[in-house]
Amino acid sequence: MTSRRRFLLATTAAAAGMAACSRPEEKPDDAHPSASTPPSTSSTEPAPPPSPEEIARQRVPADLRARIASLMHVGVRNADDARAKLAEGVGGLFVASWADPRLLYEPGRDLAALRHEAGHRFATSIDFEGGRVQRHQQVLGSFPSARELAATGDTDLVRDTGYTIGLSLRRHGVTVDFAPVLDIDVAALDVIGDRSFSPDPTVVGRFGAAFAEGLNSAGVAPVYKHFPGHGRASGDTHYTQAITPPLEELYSLDLPPFATALARRPAAVMMGHMVVPGLGADGLPSTLDGIAYQLLRTGDYPGGRKFSGLVYTDDLSGMRAISDIFSLPDAVTTAIEAGADQALWSSGAQVAEAIDAVQHAVESGRIPERRIDEAAHRLQLQLYWAGV
Repeated sequence: MTSRRRFLLATTAAAAGMAACSRPEEKPDDAHPSASTPPSTSSTEPAPPPSPEEIARQRVPADLRARIASLMHVGVRNADDARAKLAEGVGGLFVASWADPRLLYEPGRDLAALRHEAGHRFATSIDFEGGRVQRHQQVLGSFPSARELAATGDTDLVRDTGYTIGLSLRRHGVTVDFAPVLDIDVAALDVIGDRSFSPDPTVVGRFGAAFAEGLNSAGVAPVYKHFPGHGRASGDTHYTQAITPPLEELYSLDLPPFATALARRPAAVMMGHMVVPGLGADGLPSTLDGIAYQLLRTGDYPGGRKFSGLVYTDDLSGMRAISDIFSLPDAVTTAIEAGADQALWSSGAQVAEAIDAVQHAVESGRIPERRIDEAAHRLQLQLYWAGV
């Protein structure tokens, strides 16, 4: 770990040195008023610049269907597939493990080119945690797992690793990283394992926040996952329904990492597909349950605080905890109705059908239009902070 740390710190220092060499252009002397210039006699004060909130609000599409489409965050196979999805107006492109890696680097067909071509702003995302979940590492690099990082006990190293990952992602056009994992590892679940920093919720929260801070410093939006905690669930939601301990038991172990991380480094959150006894409707996965989103938004758990950031669903197409019980358009509609701001599905299938379903739900009165408006505004605010 000592040599790895030296490498990471050297990489970070090199990046910082490059940034330091880029100075803002100096204004010529005549850009400043001379001493002989008479003072302005106008009594009109200049209008204050708009706040980020106001700018984001101005960017929200006026058209209802365009607003709804911006809530769709979908997987793409290649540049042509991405262009087709962007033509539908989606708000995010997800680069899955099976996507053409040239999306990350080929001029004219990469994410940067797509952003230049598109007629609207959109996010670009990937799963890149380090360890066994780091997609397209042949392009983006290879990094230690969360467990390996935590074993060093070095918060600065964790932050630096997040920063170095973030630099690589942003250099290749990615603006959102679905990381870090804030689940605790106490049940020997293969799906979590070394993706978790620790069995100790305090350690998970502290290192998760540090990793997120590093990503954010590099211009990449971090996403904490999987709320309200997958670490003690009964199985893997990729393959089956997964049930957590009752809600009152999550208060002591599974939820504290989210409280700690959100207090230290605010970020977006991914809602998991777990069924939580005592939380909302029996048997309903958290991604589709309005009570789960209410828990996150109100911070009504030990150490929690009110949360107004962006909330993603976990994958609605590639995980049987959802696909076994809902069609994709129904899952997307139900998730947005429940409180999701970005409906994520890796297959990228049925985009038009999903938009149609949500639009029908709004026009029929099932989903209030203000639900669409607030979600679209949160996306635009994230894009603003990412410089998109």
